[in-house]
Amino acid sequence: MLDLPPDVRDEQSNASMDPSPRTGFSANSWMPHSIVLKDTWFPLAHADAIGERPARRAVYSHPYYLWRDKGAVIASEFHPREKVTRAASELTGGTGRYPVMERYGYVWGWFGNPGAADEIHLPNLPFLPPKGGLPGHMRGTVRFDCTAPLSLENLIDLTHADFLHANVVGDEKSESEDIKVFSDSETITMIRHCIGKSVAPAMRFFGGVKAKTQEVRQVIRIYVRSHAAIAYGRFRPGDDVPLFHPCVPETRDRTRLDFAMNTSRSHNLFRYVMPMASYLVSRQDSSMTSPQSARYARPEKRRDLHSKLDGPSTGYRLLMQQLAARQAAGDFAYRADGIVSKDCSEIIGCDPGMFPYPN
Repeated sequence: MLDLPPDVRDEQSNASMDPSPRTGFSANSWMPHSIVLKDTWFPLAHADAIGERPARRAVYSHPYYLWRDKGAVIASEFHPREKVTRAASELTGGTGRYPVMERYGYVWGWFGNPGAADEIHLPNLPFLPPKGGLPGHMRGTVRFDCTAPLSLENLIDLTHADFLHANVVGDEKSESEDIKVFSDSETITMIRHCIGKSVAPAMRFFGGVKAKTQEVRQVIRIYVRSHAAIAYGRFRPGDDVPLFHPCVPETRDRTRLDFAMNTSRSHNLFRYVMPMASYLVSRQDSSMTSPQSARYARPEKRRDLHSKLDGPSTGYRLLMQQLAARQAAGDFAYRADGIVSKDCSEIIGCDPGMFPYPN
């Protein structure tokens, strides 16, 4: 399904099986195309995009056909009108049907051992309504011609936005800046706090911000197995910008992003304009990540150059390798520090009273 060259598949597998310092984990030996993490939920589609007519999605080239039967969502390896001529895979336990659920306005499909599917492994998204219903103008779909981890590695380094997205969120100028990066066995988080930062143009033009500078707290939290990220920005004066940024790996070098940005508590014009900026930002990101993707498909002697400021991205690479090594050794369990459904409101800086959604 993944269609990897045998030499790449074998080398990555052998390296992953031995987590000792001898083989070790290295940010320079990262081949994201060949890392496939299992036993996780993927947000396959916005819930209102799935009706009685089947829609096709994919995870690592494995087909997911989605449709509704009397309102309930079905996820299958096979189109309902397909004449089945092949055996169902182990991803559905031989039944042809994937575990599936609806939450936060998404249809989530399980990728891995169906017997391990559990809601406790669903990433926590505290700013999205659990039962869905976010307005259509706050949601959208874009695609990247690159491997999903590369898109997320770009995202985890918040400072890239100062240069690549300056026309939306502002440039690199600030009076002070503090950065923290931490991780557990399933997630990695970067928090950036700036004082006296150049005001975001999007807020100057559409959010009514008259000040020349802002205090800005930006957070990126990546759920590594699900290839999904929370991006939460708090701008003062200004608004909170909560974004769900899932990078579903449709193939090893093609990524689908069904985003959701809850600007319902923002100023009138800003709440409509800012979600649409995702299309501009994604084009800017794609211009950087797409040309790089092929360079990581095979081992190369050339090493990446890193500075001490690259801690977030190198940490993400190492965490992916650690998870891959565990799974290659047969350990698919979630550890005690990696309960991804645990409320992360405090970590991302989301005031619990801002989005008081009932469960």
